[in-house]
Amino acid sequence: MEKYQEIEKSIIKKYRKEIWSKFIKGINNYELIEENDNIMVCISGGKDSFLMAKCIQELQKHGKIKFNAFYVVMDPGYNDYNRNLILNNAKILNIPILIFNTDIFDVVSNIASKSPCYLCARMRRGHLYNKAKELGCNKIALGHHFDDVIETTLLSMFYGSEIKTMLPKLPSDNFLGLELIRPLYLVKEDSIISWQKYHNLTFLNCACHFTENCALKNDTSKRDEMKQLIKDLRQKNKDIDYNIFKALDNINLNCVLGVKKDGQYKSFLEDYKK
Repeated sequence: MEKYQEIEKSIIKKYRKEIWSKFIKGINNYELIEENDNIMVCISGGKDSFLMAKCIQELQKHGKIKFNAFYVVMDPGYNDYNRNLILNNAKILNIPILIFNTDIFDVVSNIASKSPCYLCARMRRGHLYNKAKELGCNKIALGHHFDDVIETTLLSMFYGSEIKTMLPKLPSDNFLGLELIRPLYLVKEDSIISWQKYHNLTFLNCACHFTENCALKNDTSKRDEMKQLIKDLRQKNKDIDYNIFKALDNINLNCVLGVKKDGQYKSFLEDYKK
């Protein structure tokens, strides 16, 4: 049996409860993939996006819904080592990737050296949208997982003064007919790490030289703060992350000070006076 076949089997069998079942549940519960979809599966080179790609491959093979998938890697300016790591992992996993090149790293380093992450993210998203339109896709699949959802929620509360989260799907504001989907929405990061270690796979972390410099300075990001906070809270309550997630699906509008929709704020006083 080839290594990629062992990997595919493990997703369906060994990690059926932790990965496959939750992947399928997310697809079904949030109606992420529909008949005749053309999906651009975005592979960054990390563990999450590569696992997502394998799950979508398996769904193509064994699922009842017929759809097309394009497995796309955007190279923002990787060095040869990182690019070859992605190519080698795609070969090991038997994923037919399409790579397209951009100069994002060079552009960002020239105009936003002090706070590059925001600009880099915006540029990446723009290039991905354009590529999806070029390929005739109506959906873009990203590799965000359950832990990303929880961390984003806490970041919004602690640093943004609002309650909002990362949705399992949302339409593009600037590209008509394009929709973002997150197929690993219910899959926990610990399960992904376990799957990676089980097969002794090495994936790419963020390959940006800005991130490398920050790491050398022991600079902890706000997202890392959230990861550590959740880890600490989980020692007291093993279901803490699930409870946070469930709270977002169980908001009692009778007991909040105000809500905002489409930029319009509404205070509880408006209904109270009535």
